[in-house]
Amino acid sequence: MSIFGSIVSKIFGGSAQAAAPHASETPNVSAASVGSAGAGASSSSASAPSTAGAAAPAAAAASGGAQASVDVGQVLSDMAAGKGEHLNYKQSIVDLMKLLDLDSSLTARKQLADELHYTGDKEDSAAMNVWLHKQVVQKLAENGGKVPADFHHA
Repeated sequence: MSIFGSIVSKIFGGSAQAAAPHASETPNVSAASVGSAGAGASSSSASAPSTAGAAAPAAAAASGGAQASVDVGQVLSDMAAGKGEHLNYKQSIVDLMKLLDLDSSLTARKQLADELHYTGDKEDSAAMNVWLHKQVVQKLAENGGKVPADFHHA
């Protein structure tokens, strides 16, 4: 599974990989990022009631093609409450990956950058990290996640 696919799976639930059924058509892009081929504006679908139970909305999105809303902020907040350390996951891709118990090494982040088609200098890890966090937040919103405003960078 791709790194972005792992992020989506941890937040949306085990069946989140099926959220975008066209993943096989685009190698090197995770299932959840396929539906957002362009770099358009974030479109959070807050009209549906948000739920912390992530598997059902992801399954609904996979079967019906419609996006179900998952309260990303609440899911991550609940995860953070169980951690013994303070993580700045709302602004830091490294801390977000740590919160999700994923490898947050530079190598893993460079792989995530490749998956999300980062065109900047991967040796400038600070700039890459900011871009990665923005992209992950945007793609979570595009794939049915309700992302709080404080997750968005200015």
